[in-house]
Amino acid sequence: MAHFAYTGRNAQGGLTEGTLESASAAALADHLVTLGVTPIRIDPVQGPQEGALAQLARLRERGQVGHVDILMFSRQMYTLLKAGVPIMRALAGLQESCSNRAFAAVIRDLRESLDSGRELSQAMARQPRAFSPFYISMVRVGESTGRLEEIFISLFHHLEFQQFMRNQVKSALRYPSFVVGVMALALVIINIFVIPQFTKVFKSLKAELPFMTKVIIASSDFFVAWWPVMLLAMVGAVVGFRLMVASKEGRFAWDRFKLRIPIAGSIVNKATLARFARGLALGLKSGVPAVQALTLTAQVVENDYLAKKIEDMRLGVERGESILRTAIAAKIFTPVVLQMVMVGEESGALDDMMEEVGDMYQREVEYELKNLSAQIEPILIVFLGVIVLILALGVFLPMWDLGRAMIK
Repeated sequence: MAHFAYTGRNAQGGLTEGTLESASAAALADHLVTLGVTPIRIDPVQGPQEGALAQLARLRERGQVGHVDILMFSRQMYTLLKAGVPIMRALAGLQESCSNRAFAAVIRDLRESLDSGRELSQAMARQPRAFSPFYISMVRVGESTGRLEEIFISLFHHLEFQQFMRNQVKSALRYPSFVVGVMALALVIINIFVIPQFTKVFKSLKAELPFMTKVIIASSDFFVAWWPVMLLAMVGAVVGFRLMVASKEGRFAWDRFKLRIPIAGSIVNKATLARFARGLALGLKSGVPAVQALTLTAQVVENDYLAKKIEDMRLGVERGESILRTAIAAKIFTPVVLQMVMVGEESGALDDMMEEVGDMYQREVEYELKNLSAQIEPILIVFLGVIVLILALGVFLPMWDLGRAMIK
């Protein structure tokens, strides 16, 4: 028996954590489902009689299931179920054609669970690393309403939208990140290898050097003398940042800070709210109650700060407040979005309005991403110009003075 740390949500949507002993992560997931807890994360932990080698073996066996695997699985399940293929035959075919061994093992576990009499949503709950609570809840709704194939195509479009937003943000930030990285590397090379060669020439002149030249020489001397310490400090900063983000408080602080970064923060905020609006629309269209839909979409936004705001909205709705009132209190939506929420509540078409909100945010994100390079390039050019100016003044002023002295 191994020990596992789990994180899940109870029937009321509250977060619950703990450590239990079980034969496997799948068995623990089954046990949690019987207790009314939907597992979000299950991790092996070091038990009192558990060796490091056994833990390492489990980590190797765990494998990785990517976003694209779940995306294609949703589309293929919709196609097969719509064509009238029985679900067991559909899963068997997908397992045989799956190129990812880790995901093939997940599908095999789904088949075994269905063979033992479990429902598909219960079988998916045994694989919290592959299927999110939002995905599982949507499948559960599809099972109860007899619209499973419609749920799968809706999930496919939802996951495709999430993948599109991630790719758009990454592609927009790739060029500025590359330029900044090259500039940083160039500065390191200049300070460690280039400036010291000029320093020897300048010192041989035995003349008063310009202020800018002194600054450059001092900077170069600092780099040459302390580069090992600076390298260790950078590694320590990266490790410290990862440890901070791994903690609940650190992740919350970082997710809040991301939304306040100039230029990029607005894009991240709108992309996150687009995922929230699309997720809420999908939940409401599928017949999920508003309280449960808010709980589920809080897990979709991938931002702990905004997830906390959405959880506050859920608590307000539980107290009997309208979604409009809780959205106003959250202070994360623009007046236009709030007006659309009001119209949706009054007309009983909140799901359609939230889908419109998601489309609106998506268009805004696409527009801002197209103009991101135009906004960042002037800043990079000015920064690069300042660096070149400093280097030019520091290197060439002494030579200029030396040339004038030789002429005289």
